[in-house]
Amino acid sequence: MFRRRSTATQDAPDEGAPGASASGQADHPASVTAGKGRPTPKRSEAERRRRYNAPGDRKEALRQTRTRDRSARARKSEAMRRGEEWALPAKDKGPVRALARDLVDSRRRVSEFYMYGLIVLLFLLFLHNPVIQTVLPLLLVAMVLIMIIEGYFVGRKVTALANERFPGESTRGIKMYSAMRALQIRQLRFPKPRVKPGATV
Repeated sequence: MFRRRSTATQDAPDEGAPGASASGQADHPASVTAGKGRPTPKRSEAERRRRYNAPGDRKEALRQTRTRDRSARARKSEAMRRGEEWALPAKDKGPVRALARDLVDSRRRVSEFYMYGLIVLLFLLFLHNPVIQTVLPLLLVAMVLIMIIEGYFVGRKVTALANERFPGESTRGIKMYSAMRALQIRQLRFPKPRVKPGATV
């Protein structure tokens, strides 16, 4: 009898073990959260994801693309006006071209007012005055001679200075480049002048 009771006592934990295990398993998941299977994103990455709005359709995607392209063109155009090397066209790139622009912009020349003179000449053409009609061709020839002479001297000066400061750099076409810039109205020059008249280059 005592043997049977002790056997029952020893068997009781075995019979209760599955229940205890089941209850333990039932209680355990309540305190442990299942893993997401991926690392938690950083705060900066999560913010970037929130800021990005995926286009809802093709039309919206096209609109966003056009907006980005328009902004990029505006930034590049402004950089070109400032004379930043990365944004300049091939004809304006290089230290020799930059030197030519600065040298031309550092002096006031008669050629700079050539466009204003043309406007005056065009106005005088409509005046049927014999004296004006006689003087007008002479004024036009004088303006052309002044442009040629100034362009020649500024081209020589730029070439000499470029050979001195940037030996080995190509100066091909630099004379014409300098002369054409000298003909432009200062406010309309592109890239815009970096130096003021009278500055030392």
